Amino acid sequence: MMTPGRLDVGLVGNGRESVVMALALAGAGHIPWSMTEPHPLDRDRVLSMLRGITVKTAAEVAESSDLIILGPGDGETLEGLIESLDGQWKPGQIVVHNRPEHGIEILSAARAVGVIPLAIHPVIHFTGTSLDVHRMKDAYCAVTAPATALPIAQALVVEMGGEPFVVEEADRVAYAEVIDTVATFSKAIIDQSTFRLTQIGVDRPGEVLRALVHSAVDESLRRNSDGSFDPVEQWLGDHVSDTDD
Repeated sequence: MMTPGRLDVGLVGNGRESVVMALALAGAGHIPWSMTEPHPLDRDRVLSMLRGITVKTAAEVAESSDLIILGPGDGETLEGLIESLDGQWKPGQIVVHNRPEHGIEILSAARAVGVIPLAIHPVIHFTGTSLDVHRMKDAYCAVTAPATALPIAQALVVEMGGEPFVVEEADRVAYAEVIDTVATFSKAIIDQSTFRLTQIGVDRPGEVLRALVHSAVDESLRRNSDGSFDPVEQWLGDHVSDTDD
C-alpha cells in the first residue's frame, strides 16, 4: 500500500471531524499547520488541541498545505467551502472531505486542475475532543477515490488508526442514509428508555442500561459481521410467526 510522505495539513471549515482527523494524522508524523477560523464557541478548545496551528484565510491555508481537509460545521456546507477555494488549488495537492453523502464528484473542478480528490468518512460519532482520536483506532472509514489515488486514501486511513473500506460514488447517498439512521435511532431509543426509567424512579438510568445496550449491540453486530445472518429473513420470520399466532 502506498504511504504518503510527511505532509503539511490544512483545515478549511469548522467541523469537529476535521480537528480529530488532523490530530490523528499528527500522530503519524504529518503536521497540522494552518486552519480557517474555528467556530467561536470551539475556538479555545480547538487551538488547545492543535497546539501551534495558525489561523489563516481559506486561500492562505490552500497556499501552505500539501493536504487540505474540508470539514463543514455549523452554518457551512461542503459546496460553500469548495467554492471558497476556487482558483486556489495546486496540482498534486491532496484534498479530503469527510461528508458521508458525497464522493469525489463534488470535487470535479478541483480534480480538473490536478488536485487529488479523496472522500474519507470515519464511521464514529464525533464529540470533537481527543477522545475521538482513541475511537478512531477502532473505526472503519468509508473511502471514495479515483482508482489511481485509492492507495493514498487507504494509507491515510491506516495512518489515522482506522480500517478503510471502499464505497462507490453512486452508493454514497445510500451509505449516508444508513449512517444517519443508525445514529438517529440509536440515540432516540436510548433517550426514550432512560426517560421512562426516570419516570418510575430509577436513578442513573444510563448506567443501568449501559451493560444491556453494549451487550445487545455487540451481539447484533457479531451476528451481522460475517454475512451468515440475514436480518430481513429473521424479520419476516418473526412477523409471520406473530400473524400465525
